Amino acid sequence: MQLKIALLGGDGIGPEVLAQSVKCLKAIEETFNHRFELVEAPFGAIAISGSGRPLPDETLELCRKSDAILFGSIGSLEYDNNPEAKVRPEQGLLRLRKELELFASIRPIKMFPAFLGNSPLKRNIVENTDLVIFRELTGGIYFGEKTLSEDGTTASDLCSYSEGEISRITHLAFKSAKKRRKKLTLVDKANVLETSRLWRKTVTEISKSYPDVEFECLFIDNAAVQMMLNPRQFDVVLTDNMFGDILSDQGSVILGSVGLLPSASVGIDNAMFEPFHGSYPQAKGKNIANPVASILSTAMLLQHFNLNEEANAIVAAVHKSFMKKVVTTDVLGSSKYGTDYVGDFISENIVESDENQSINDENIGLGKSTII
Repeated sequence: MQLKIALLGGDGIGPEVLAQSVKCLKAIEETFNHRFELVEAPFGAIAISGSGRPLPDETLELCRKSDAILFGSIGSLEYDNNPEAKVRPEQGLLRLRKELELFASIRPIKMFPAFLGNSPLKRNIVENTDLVIFRELTGGIYFGEKTLSEDGTTASDLCSYSEGEISRITHLAFKSAKKRRKKLTLVDKANVLETSRLWRKTVTEISKSYPDVEFECLFIDNAAVQMMLNPRQFDVVLTDNMFGDILSDQGSVILGSVGLLPSASVGIDNAMFEPFHGSYPQAKGKNIANPVASILSTAMLLQHFNLNEEANAIVAAVHKSFMKKVVTTDVLGSSKYGTDYVGDFISENIVESDENQSINDENIGLGKSTII
């Protein structure tokens, strides 16, 4: 297979972790006889410094013409610490999602057995956790009209959703649930918010088309509590943009490190894959960033194109790094390995599936049919 992949390193540790994903793609090329055309482009704070825009037109055009996008991270202390900044790196990410209609964020949260002791939660709570969050990504309060009074003392953010926006991600989530454990949980605030009431009405109606999938609704406050008390009760979680942002961050606590979580942002014609973590500017250039989330996002990219054996080869290599304790300090504390070494180890251990038969795929997978 031939794929053109846009590489957006972005800010902070983004370029460093993305470099490890590139190593894995090149190993997949060699092992499975594929060809990947990898093209880099500026994005985020580094793009602002060059062109004044976080998403230059040239970068957007590259993304449109590529089969998929691999993204590092976005955000810079220069802008985080300047509330007066009119142009911010994050604006580029929001625009990219909107322009490419990447309406569904898919974030699997799966506990690896090797890291049960890494979670701040008790082992009996987090063991066998395997859920995926479907977060609507191009609507809601993040994209609504924003106002600030002339005297700077009153502000508002409009949260708006249409039935169509809700429907398209709902069908994706139910299709995923059908191929997993056949349960879907809608998270909303329908007792207070009109948008949530539209979500509940729309999703409830669609649920009738999937009678084999158990359907339940939880308010966001209860869902946040339940995720900490018993994350194993969840299979597919469906929610809006802001609630999904919050729950995804909370879900990372289950594993004990955001450096382990991959994600995908998909639309009808485009798809972007990125690690769950932020830009972590304090670690930039120190060779300490965890590349696993980026590498597992690369596995999700391959899965998206039905290259399942190739995706499993990456996940198996990651699992081997866990078993051999070839990890960065954020997950085992005493690790002596850096970003580059971990990336080298994983990429060098990517082999065809018949050489991985001793590894239990049920324990290491990203989740069945994560990408639709």
